[in-house]
Amino acid sequence: MKISMIGAGNVAWHLSIALEDHHHQVCEVYSRKQVKARALVSMLYQAKVKTDLDFSESAAEVFILAVADDAITEVCSMLVLPENAILVHTSGTKSLEDLQNLMIAHHDLPVRCGVFYPLMTFSIQKKMSLKEVPFCIEAEEASAEDKLVQLAQSVSNTVYLISSRERKVLHVAAVFACNFTNHLLALANEITTEENLEFELLKPLIKETFQKALLADHPADVQTGPAIRGDKSTINTHLLYLNNQPDLFEIYEVMSESIRKWHS
Repeated sequence: MKISMIGAGNVAWHLSIALEDHHHQVCEVYSRKQVKARALVSMLYQAKVKTDLDFSESAAEVFILAVADDAITEVCSMLVLPENAILVHTSGTKSLEDLQNLMIAHHDLPVRCGVFYPLMTFSIQKKMSLKEVPFCIEAEEASAEDKLVQLAQSVSNTVYLISSRERKVLHVAAVFACNFTNHLLALANEITTEENLEFELLKPLIKETFQKALLADHPADVQTGPAIRGDKSTINTHLLYLNNQPDLFEIYEVMSESIRKWHS
């Protein structure tokens, strides 16, 4: 398929390269920061930098809107697409209806809209195969849905038809599983670094924790630590240490109470 990418951030970067690796053609890349568009284009075969959002003469069939959620409205207001184009966003929270309504509000002709959401955390500097990345697909029109499923299956072994509501639930769960977990690791790094201890000492523990959680029937089955044991003495000792760091104190207290309630 012929595709144009609107956005040149983490998601656009990985999608563009994966799609071309699986014999699709990325025709154009647009980014409001042209330096980012040029950087992505330099990694592709025949893609060109697009300097505006008028794609009326584009040969692309599918236009992937890989921008931040708060930029979607502005981009859609200026976007001009060729006839019969399919416009998809990659957002975890924006509904299909949101995209449809934006295009109706700003354009006279109807546009076929869909969702092409890879459920994964992406960083440009980290190479990744998309084969095991789940793709969540949604479209109102059957022909658009079929085309998006075909596109997703060409790069991934895991493709689901997921409604906007289901996708929003998945995204909330993903924030807990990924973003909050990563932040807790960052805080652990800060705690050790401030005391001139090596964060490396915690890495075997971190690896074992994730391995056990992923292999268990339920992560709660392999929960350990002072909160599940009801070890108030250890908890109070830790809180005393964190007494001068109110943010960490609050996080420790809330997490410990959540674990205690779960297992009570």
